[in-house]
Amino acid sequence: MARWRLPEWHAVAPMLAWLAALALLPWWLGLPLLLALAAALLLQLHWPAEHARLLRQALRWGLPGVMVALQRALGGGAFGVGAALLGALAGYTLLAGMEAWLDRDLRRAPAGTTSDAEWPELARAPIGPPARIIELRPPEWHAASAELADPRGGRLQWREGSYLFADGMQVEAGEQCDFSPGGRWFAARPEHGRRLLLCDRDHHRCHRLRGWNLYGWDGEQPWLQRREGDMPVPLEHVAGSRGRR
Repeated sequence: MARWRLPEWHAVAPMLAWLAALALLPWWLGLPLLLALAAALLLQLHWPAEHARLLRQALRWGLPGVMVALQRALGGGAFGVGAALLGALAGYTLLAGMEAWLDRDLRRAPAGTTSDAEWPELARAPIGPPARIIELRPPEWHAASAELADPRGGRLQWREGSYLFADGMQVEAGEQCDFSPGGRWFAARPEHGRRLLLCDRDHHRCHRLRGWNLYGWDGEQPWLQRREGDMPVPLEHVAGSRGRR
């Protein structure tokens, strides 16, 4: 729930003194003072923001003082009180209209408008996510008949159509194979054909992909190509599209 805070005394005291001074002066002296303040605001002189705020407060607080002086001048009876109330109503209506006109640019400006001082910083700021150049290392296919060093230690052996790893893992795959640079991924394919096997050794999961070729390694991530000349894509893209079907 919103709470209204009363203005502090040191901010209200000058305005109360101003109201009392206009109430004690004759109304025909106080009213020209208020009109002069309003004219100064309407002329849109290059007032500092603090001075413009004080002028507006002087008009808001000074109007009741002039109305009290008018009520005294009219004898203080019912007629004087009514004339003062009507004058206050007309005066605050005009004051509200004048402030709305002065604040028209603030209401018309969009919420996301950027000041001129911020444009140099925005011009120098990078646009979008940071770029990264992807350099793919081409696969190095090895014949299954030869023993291949495992980047994670040990030797990869080929036995009766299966690959046998030093840790006991066994995979049935084609006659050509390769490892990712760090050994996380194992890739195999037949010598003739378009069937690709990719095994993630960290998560013990294999992908058998028909119609895809291994284009290269981006670190430990395989990138695939459908046919020669196509744009290579990461395995996540191919596995995601297969999972949505």
